[in-house]
Amino acid sequence: MRKQQLILVGGAFILLILLFFFGNTIPPKKTEAVAADAPHVQKKIDTEKLLTHAKERLNAQQLEKVTSLENSVKRGDVKNQQLSVYKQLASFWGDTIKLFEPYAFYTAQAAKLENSEKNLTFAAHLFLNNLKTETDPPMQNWLATNAKDLFQQALKVNPSNDSSKIGLGACYIFGNISDNPMEGIAAIREVVQRDPGNVFGQMILGLGGVKSGQYDKAIEHFAIVVEKQPDNLEAILNLAEAYDQKGDKANATKWYKVVKEKITNPEAQKELDARIKALQ
Repeated sequence: MRKQQLILVGGAFILLILLFFFGNTIPPKKTEAVAADAPHVQKKIDTEKLLTHAKERLNAQQLEKVTSLENSVKRGDVKNQQLSVYKQLASFWGDTIKLFEPYAFYTAQAAKLENSEKNLTFAAHLFLNNLKTETDPPMQNWLATNAKDLFQQALKVNPSNDSSKIGLGACYIFGNISDNPMEGIAAIREVVQRDPGNVFGQMILGLGGVKSGQYDKAIEHFAIVVEKQPDNLEAILNLAEAYDQKGDKANATKWYKVVKEKITNPEAQKELDARIKALQ
């Protein structure tokens, strides 16, 4: 059983916990990826096509509202008008339509205009949180590219923000935006070596270890997170999975049981029972 499968089986309860930890404000209901065709080159998502594709889901009244907002910027204080439009569009796509990509895109556009570290990092983490569980390479690239731009702008505002440094490094690890993912790992390790108790850094290095098949290293990092945050469900779940992937049935069983103790969703517990039984 994989982490993503468990999250899906666990339903709203586990999803709510993960969203609470990472700051998403809407469920990650996604559009289908829209990529430009280019032989021998990794496909990349065209944002304008993605937004156009998202509009195809709207009814006539909703489409009229979006079009009206997009065309509402007039002469005068264009920046503040544009900022207001971006925020309204983000709210529409997030609260009304509950579609992740346009919500995140317009949230990011507003944050870039405001140039506030708080809003830039909030928007960056929207993309990063979805990137960590995304499996489609073009969408990984789109999410990582947007997150990277936001983290880089945030670091211009505050160059000493370790969280933004780690987030930027994570974009390189998970996002297919560089031929050298070690570029991202090195930046995160620099922070963690200076501050071993940095839970965010340890978590990202753990996920990076899983991604590269280095389960022993992943386990070390997840164990640090769990020691610091015993109720961190995502870290415990990843720790169990890392042991499972490594073939350490005893420890995988131990940590899957800990996950089971911390959730109340019957379906998730049933799946965990099945996996634990299979390991014994």
